[in-house]
Amino acid sequence: MNVDTALVRELAEMLDDTGLTEIEVEDGDRKIRVSRGGGMAMAAPAQMLASPQQPVAAAAPAAAAPAAPAAEDHADALKSPMVGTVYLAPEPGAADFVKVGDSVKVGQTLVIVEAMKVMNPIAADKAGTVKAILVENAQPIEFDQPLIVIG
Repeated sequence: MNVDTALVRELAEMLDDTGLTEIEVEDGDRKIRVSRGGGMAMAAPAQMLASPQQPVAAAAPAAAAPAAPAAEDHADALKSPMVGTVYLAPEPGAADFVKVGDSVKVGQTLVIVEAMKVMNPIAADKAGTVKAILVENAQPIEFDQPLIVIG
């Protein structure tokens, strides 16, 4: 078994930095899980074929932990239904879906959340005006993290 120890160490450092107890990334045939449960780190790779950038991007949602206090401040905000990476535009270089001050309709796409290599459009749950955008493009996000305030 060929284990990418540098990646395992990097994931373990993410656990330390974020206070999470477990992180798991999967890319093709490679799957790595690092857990703090019982004080041991565990890796379960099948084959080490992917570039290091992809697992880091998949693991990066853990870095969004500081956003938890914002959940209390923006209880009425549209929240993420999943862990992933948020994108404010449909593709790199394109205009953002919305900006502060825009009027939005129910069902209008506001952002895209990439999770497990699937792009998931996140739509407005109410009509109104965009009061605040609480995330940055390509930012890792957590489940239930406030994304956009619509008033």
